[in-house]
Amino acid sequence: MNDHDLHTTYRLQSVISGAIFDDQGWTLDAPGEQQPSLIRAIYNTKQIKVKEPEHGIYRFADWLPVHRKLQGSSAPVTYQSKGLAASLGLKNLWITFNGYWPEKEALMNTCSFKETEAYTVCARLPRNNNQVLVVASAGNTARAFAHVCSVNRIPLLLCVPEDNLNALWSDAPLDECVRLICTKTGSDYFDAIQLSNTAVMVGGFIAEGGAKNVARRDGMSTTVLSAVTTIGQIPEYYFQAVGSGTGAIAAWEANLRLLADGRFGQQTMKLMVSQNEPFLPIYDAWHAASRQMLCFNDDDARRQVEMIDAKVLSNRKPPYGITGGLFDALTQTKGTVLRASNQQGRAAQQRFLETEGIDIHPAAGIALASLVNELDAGHIRSDALIMLNITGGGEQRLKRENHLHPIKPSHIFNINPSKEEVETILTRLFKQN
Repeated sequence: MNDHDLHTTYRLQSVISGAIFDDQGWTLDAPGEQQPSLIRAIYNTKQIKVKEPEHGIYRFADWLPVHRKLQGSSAPVTYQSKGLAASLGLKNLWITFNGYWPEKEALMNTCSFKETEAYTVCARLPRNNNQVLVVASAGNTARAFAHVCSVNRIPLLLCVPEDNLNALWSDAPLDECVRLICTKTGSDYFDAIQLSNTAVMVGGFIAEGGAKNVARRDGMSTTVLSAVTTIGQIPEYYFQAVGSGTGAIAAWEANLRLLADGRFGQQTMKLMVSQNEPFLPIYDAWHAASRQMLCFNDDDARRQVEMIDAKVLSNRKPPYGITGGLFDALTQTKGTVLRASNQQGRAAQQRFLETEGIDIHPAAGIALASLVNELDAGHIRSDALIMLNITGGGEQRLKRENHLHPIKPSHIFNINPSKEEVETILTRLFKQN
């Protein structure tokens, strides 16, 4: 397969109005609509045909809004658990693993399911794009986009909190087309998002779009596509830890497409999403029966983020209340939001390592801990068909087997820098090359 072999046919649809329209290349919102709403890709192919594993993430290209194939991708891998399932007393636990685990043919070199979105978002970019893609991240997303853009020479600006720099590394030196800027120590993911918004105001830069980008969500939906096409049916439960909840929205949307496909049953998965105590903005809003996020003090939120192990779960402004967002996904699937502590997450990480044989990220530990808590509370049958989305793993093994290169910032900004200051720095970083 080469670039010219891959061009998925699709249109876009507003969730709130149902209006269908063409993708103008990087459409993030429905044209002419005032009320906030996500948009979805509507694919011409209604029954997905999964390609061979050598196609990587593009195995699922029938349901990806892409115009080309990029080098180096790997798809999520799903298998039926034996060790962990036995330790939990479960008869039908399926694990979708995203990360580095060669024996399972899981070869995500950044060890995170964020590669699924990076390879899809970048393959959605128009071929003649000459703008710099801007991505804000708490860590894993930046690592994934840095890898994809470096390998495929796509200009990229990353915006990450300085305190999360330990999550930024690469298995090879990065191409100079990738640049990193940070918000200073004491800032969080939302501050990095604000910095990215300022950067996009500078000419020549384009926002990746976050949850509003259909390519990001549909790339992440490949976790569910992997699970369902491997199992042969749609699971009853879907467990994942969330920061923004975009992956859970993507899971719901994949579920809808699979229902329309008609070959995998008529099950609607209950979305069982979890957060890391004490940072619980989505948990608090959901259990207050509020469609909108609750008010909280920004400094208190930053302090809570400092306390959690799973730094990637630290989004203060998630796509929760927007039409088609996480609130709607949870409501439509009769799902819920769970919570787990650092201690519970660490215990779950150790349990996975001992029973399955590979290390997993703190966020995946929180997801597993929430499953353990639900089982201990008697809320889930032992024979229930469960999908556990391990959103990152194998990092410790990768680090043992490879020499890794830290990704270093080109500039560190104070919180909320002026547009003029940002423009001056970005001009120096990109326009001199």
